Amino acid sequence: MVVDSNLPVAIIGGGPVGLAAAAQLISRGLPVKVYEAGSAVGSNLLDWGHVRVFTPWRYCVDAVARKLLESHGWHMPEPETFPTAEEIVEQYLAPLARLSELAPSIETSARVVAVSRWGADKVPSKGREQKPFMLVVETADGQRRDMARAVIDASGTWQTPNPLGAGGVAAEGEIELGGRIAYGIPDVLGRDRHLYAGHTTLVAGSGHSTANALLELARLAETEPGTSALWVTRGTDLVRIYGGGDADALPARGELGSDTRDLVESGRVRLVTGFATVAIREVDGRLMVEGQTKDGLRTLGPVDRIIAATGQRPDLALTRELRLDLDPWLESVKALGPLIDPNEHSCGDVPPHGHRELSHPEQDFYTVGIKSYGRAPTFLLLTGYEQVRSVAAAIAGDMAAADAVQLVLPETGVCVVPVSVSNTSSQGCCGRPASAVVDACCVADAEAKAGGKPGCGCGVAA
Repeated sequence: MVVDSNLPVAIIGGGPVGLAAAAQLISRGLPVKVYEAGSAVGSNLLDWGHVRVFTPWRYCVDAVARKLLESHGWHMPEPETFPTAEEIVEQYLAPLARLSELAPSIETSARVVAVSRWGADKVPSKGREQKPFMLVVETADGQRRDMARAVIDASGTWQTPNPLGAGGVAAEGEIELGGRIAYGIPDVLGRDRHLYAGHTTLVAGSGHSTANALLELARLAETEPGTSALWVTRGTDLVRIYGGGDADALPARGELGSDTRDLVESGRVRLVTGFATVAIREVDGRLMVEGQTKDGLRTLGPVDRIIAATGQRPDLALTRELRLDLDPWLESVKALGPLIDPNEHSCGDVPPHGHRELSHPEQDFYTVGIKSYGRAPTFLLLTGYEQVRSVAAAIAGDMAAADAVQLVLPETGVCVVPVSVSNTSSQGCCGRPASAVVDACCVADAEAKAGGKPGCGCGVAA
């Protein structure tokens, strides 16, 4: 079997980046098939639809998608206002999916559970690139197999949250008591209010999801007596969540961190740092949480519920039979690993990158969107839109456009570079040994150092 150029480009995921990829490809006259596992486009965003994002509308809309929408009379929301995730779906993604150019190519309630080559697992090499991709798709009507000439994986990571257990596996008792644990950002002030009002909630994590959950619990406590929050973090340095304040190029992101700091300093939220959760136990109907600390095991509680805002990870089972090149610990595309490693960077920026960095040894397969960042938490929609613009151009054969990658992201105002990195040249590109294929990292590192910065465009936090 030989790849038919008339086969569609398969896009896994009907979120902002997946639909942007579809718009980019359709604008180039290429056939597309979008698979969305949820019942509507943007279903992952609707899970946390009540949350107002810290990026204004002008950063939330893809340029080609906007052009398509405006050709049908759509008007861009006020560019400097901040939408909720639900508003992004209702005012942008849903109208985009209804356009005559895109609608026939989008299938909802269609979950891609595996991707392979037609008639070959990941071992055979001879003639591999001539075989079309095979997608195993589950729908209400059963399972089927579709063919595609290329695949863009924009499935994200929202559906595969990290466990509460600090070792990367479920803590003891976590699965059994899972009905009292919420992963992500529950709607504390809305549909989930009854679960948290008048109760004590332990919130675990140190990212923006954590901040949103804590702020909502604090607001709930203002009107619901007995409502309280206990915040635990595995690390002890909270500079990333507290942020750069007024130095943040996204003021709403800086405000989120500042407000979270105020909760702790005012005593409205109790904070325990350096706590690595290992077990959850039920005692007299309430929960006790056990964790490892520098001083040994410690037990916190009792609490009534837990919010595990511990981040997400990519679903690697989906692509097990493909030849992918992933960063060994972030599970991001390998070329991006040294640029976004949260052990080294918190700036929120990343050097421009496109189809070359997002490709794999599996020809014509690309990982884009937040999944391209693996377990790293600093992804912005702007990054995804430029990623798929480059990938779409490469698939269309327009290599000049594909390689003309331009990406300028708003920095956080908090750029953490370990002393060992900033003072030592032996650590390698961007503070981590770089493989031969990560030229983008070394170029960015050299350019930054030439500009008087420690590397990769990041300055040392004051």
